[in-house]
Amino acid sequence: MIRFENVTKRYRGTSKPALSGVDFEVQRGEFVFLVGASGSGKSSCLRLILREDVPTAGRVAVLGRDLRSLANRKVPYFRRHIGSVFQDFRLLPSKTVYQNVAFTLQVTGSSRGFIQQAVPEALALVGLDGKQKRMPHELSGGEQQRVAIARALVNRPQVLLADEPTGNLDPATSVDIMQLLARINAGGTTVLMATHEAGFVDQMQRRVIELRDGEMVRDEVHGGYGDTSNIPRLVPEQVRGAAAAAALTAVQEVQRQTADLSSVRAALAEELSMQRKAAAAESGSAAVTDAPQTVEPPESPSVPEPETVADVVEPPVVEPPAVVEPPTAVEPPAVVRPRTHPITLPTVDVAELGVADRLGLSDEDDEEVGPTS
Repeated sequence: MIRFENVTKRYRGTSKPALSGVDFEVQRGEFVFLVGASGSGKSSCLRLILREDVPTAGRVAVLGRDLRSLANRKVPYFRRHIGSVFQDFRLLPSKTVYQNVAFTLQVTGSSRGFIQQAVPEALALVGLDGKQKRMPHELSGGEQQRVAIARALVNRPQVLLADEPTGNLDPATSVDIMQLLARINAGGTTVLMATHEAGFVDQMQRRVIELRDGEMVRDEVHGGYGDTSNIPRLVPEQVRGAAAAAALTAVQEVQRQTADLSSVRAALAEELSMQRKAAAAESGSAAVTDAPQTVEPPESPSVPEPETVADVVEPPVVEPPAVVEPPTAVEPPAVVRPRTHPITLPTVDVAELGVADRLGLSDEDDEEVGPTS
């Protein structure tokens, strides 16, 4: 099905080969994990299988064809037998779920009746019934990956290549995708998956091919991810005096908050005092104006004293002044807090990706390519 014979791949401008003497074979119907650290050569293997690159030395044969001798004009027809699933989904943002899946069949010249039958079957297989009219941005990450898997399977390929298909998904959704890939493999499709997910590899116990610095170091049936002791762990670094520094920082923060609160209270108290003084000044002027005045009888010219008591005139009675009530207490002004403005994220328009050639799509046909033609 897939055979690497002493394959070496060098890229221009690099002193170290991406692959060096890689030799393995994948049988029909197998589920194989391709594991290794970043830069170990996993993606280079997938690119060679898709005929995106050719080996510098050695031989790569897929579906019974030597890819080095495969003419460039026949590469699109060859890729029709290989489905590809990527980490970044690569959906067409302006097309619905149905249109994204049907796109593969439309550009290969499939009939309308076949498309109307095959697309709903592929969506049902990945659990997306009833979401044919949704747009990609209306789906979750897991649902978008399911659309990508349906698009890869709608052409009924013999091989499914998955390059980190769970890399952008949460753990629960990743489990669903892995279960879906296992069901697809149980249906007879050969699956080759490059991954860093050690947990899935350990649980599924399938064949594992491990690469390290471009060399194949392990080919194990029913294997696990391997030794993870060399993977760095995120451990907080112990710094001398860290506890004292943290305590000092906390004390300084409390002092700063206390000082800020004291300044606010002092400002409020000063404002209240000024308002009270102003009110007192106003009330004082009103009290002086309304205060009772002693009325002294005007001096009159000398007149003869009255001879009788009845002739004595009584002084006028002065009414007591009105009581002036003190002004009501003025409430302190409310503290005006600065207003914050919400952060507005720009809308990024994702251009449609050119997936036609990547998926092996063309408007022509070739009856001579592939054992299934």
